[in-house]
Amino acid sequence: MTKPRRTTGLFAGLATAGAIALASLSTAQAEDPIRIAYIDPLSGPFANVGDAGLKHFRFAADRINDEGGINGRPVEIVPMDNNQSASESAQLVQRAADRGIDFVTQGNGSDVAGAIIETVNRNNRRNPDNKLLYLNYAAVDPSLTNERCSYWHFRFDADTTIKLEALTNYMMERDDIEKVYLLNQDYSHGHQIERRFEELAAEKMPNVEIVGKQLHPIGQVRDFSPYVSRIRQSGADSVVTGNWGNDLSLLAREAEDAGLDVNFYTYYAGGLGVPAAVGRAGIDRVAQITEWHANVNVDEGHDEYREWVDAFKERYPDIDWYYHRVYNLMYMLKAAVEEAGSTDAEAVAAALSGMEFESHTGTVTMREDDHQMLQPMYISIMDDDVEYDAENSGVGFRTLSRIEVEDATSTTSCEMNRP
Repeated sequence: MTKPRRTTGLFAGLATAGAIALASLSTAQAEDPIRIAYIDPLSGPFANVGDAGLKHFRFAADRINDEGGINGRPVEIVPMDNNQSASESAQLVQRAADRGIDFVTQGNGSDVAGAIIETVNRNNRRNPDNKLLYLNYAAVDPSLTNERCSYWHFRFDADTTIKLEALTNYMMERDDIEKVYLLNQDYSHGHQIERRFEELAAEKMPNVEIVGKQLHPIGQVRDFSPYVSRIRQSGADSVVTGNWGNDLSLLAREAEDAGLDVNFYTYYAGGLGVPAAVGRAGIDRVAQITEWHANVNVDEGHDEYREWVDAFKERYPDIDWYYHRVYNLMYMLKAAVEEAGSTDAEAVAAALSGMEFESHTGTVTMREDDHQMLQPMYISIMDDDVEYDAENSGVGFRTLSRIEVEDATSTTSCEMNRP
């Protein structure tokens, strides 16, 4: 059970009295920024992914600053290039601690996330007066909020198991799925998808045959034609993949060029180069399981939401507002710091743990037991008849199914050590 918590409203800062809070602080305090170290790839094969995430965080920070900051203090995003390396990420976490930075965020690579959790735990044990919080916006290995859970780690995305539960519940109702091929990156996230999908398929879809499965090196494949050939030879009608970044966009482009006639069920087809690579060839064929997409509830108004998305696109014409969970993360952090009255890691963690927040998709909750965000999920598919397209491709996503919070959750084995 999560403890009762003041609910924070959608775009809460847009109407707050930030100027009053600012005036109540000294000039020195007002000039002292709240810093968040952004640790993700800013070079190498996934540089485009890291750059997109950085732009999301900077945009959200600037909006918060325009509203008066957090307790009158500006927010500063400090980029740190980890080259998609777990060991380099661990070093950057320690560097952030040495610089007196209170918060670190990362999302690309669950192996990296695991290294960050271990480093943050070690730092907080050894340096009780210089603790850090890790705010995870995209690394989804379930172990991070189960056997490897930490009081100092909060995940704002849904984990792999939650997404697969929702996806297989949808797939089991379709009569056009008979043969599935599993293609994933060779690291913890890909391994988890392969293993868990096989278990869920046996349980929910006994008449569906898994005709092939393959893991490939992450960020190293430049030619996906051999993989596409194997999918074709298997006779699959559907492909399930957790690939992201160039590993998904290159796969999608090769499938299109080869005329591969299958449906793709993905985690990350909505951005980071994939819509631009696939274009109209993905209409009614490329689906994704996410906590949000740009056309969620657009028919219901949400003028403030449109203003946010449109302002981001005006500032960054070549990318879209893709990580709406960055909005949730930043404004929940703002609420937690304001409730705690400081950036002290232990006090902010206590405020975040169990917090409810009114997001664009409804109420989301940071589960107290394991610090996993619980939120509605959406299965959507590429379509050219939508309000917002993706990556200026002329194709966006429309909702196929909304999965409510109670059906988009999982149990946890977390036994958290609390201060």
